Amino acid sequence: MSELVTGDAVVLRLRVAAVPTRCLAFLLDVLLQVAALLALLMVAGVALAATVDEALFLTVSLVVVVLVLVGYPVAMESLTGGRTLGKMALGLRVVRDDGGPIRFRHALTRGLAGFFVDFWALGLAGSVALVVSFLSGRSKRVGDYLAGTVVISERTPAAVTPMIMMPPGLEGWAAHLDLARLPDAAALDARQYLGRWREFSEDARAHLGFQISREIAEAIGTPVPPGMPYWTYLSAILAERRRRDHAQAWQRQAAVPYQQQPPLPPGPPAGEQPFAPPG
Repeated sequence: MSELVTGDAVVLRLRVAAVPTRCLAFLLDVLLQVAALLALLMVAGVALAATVDEALFLTVSLVVVVLVLVGYPVAMESLTGGRTLGKMALGLRVVRDDGGPIRFRHALTRGLAGFFVDFWALGLAGSVALVVSFLSGRSKRVGDYLAGTVVISERTPAAVTPMIMMPPGLEGWAAHLDLARLPDAAALDARQYLGRWREFSEDARAHLGFQISREIAEAIGTPVPPGMPYWTYLSAILAERRRRDHAQAWQRQAAVPYQQQPPLPPGPPAGEQPFAPPG
């Protein structure tokens, strides 16, 4: 897990792709590129079979190789926001070092560096990329350093939303709050704020906590008590809101009359068999 701080002072935790996973995605892309190369070279050979100009065939072959080995990753990463077919299969994506989506210039830099340095021309069949990635703290190859990118894994375990509990001693205070006017959007903002508490810097916690608390205080008509932290104020309100929602749900369920099942029809008299068609 890698951390970076955005311009909003929010700490993002990115799941950097492991080197073996990147290698497998690269091998899948290479298989596709080899298949495309063979098909295109066969087409070029048939089209140029009538000519005896060997230089022309070599030129066309070189252009095809460059288009496949450079054009394919550049085009795919530019059009899909940082993914090739191999990366899609493994759940990987290329992003900027700040976590944002890459642009064409990033994909082009990665593609050229991959062809000339990391893999083919001077890369010794990927040896350079492999060594640099293992030495990097974020599994970055030369192309990632030049482009300012990093490859992340998008297949992360589903996060479990933590249960927001009532702060001790605030049950009585919260029971008298008028929460009928609390907007759902404001409650959702408060829940997300509390759920991502550890991801914020100290300044961001104070700034966002003040904004959300002020919005909710204006809606319900109860300001934050002096000396009470914002997270305590928001936790008490959300916990009390959940308690009331659960209580109302139980009341509605209790108000539904019990549906008694109708009695079963009586069976046949003793000694008689039910009707059956003749065999």
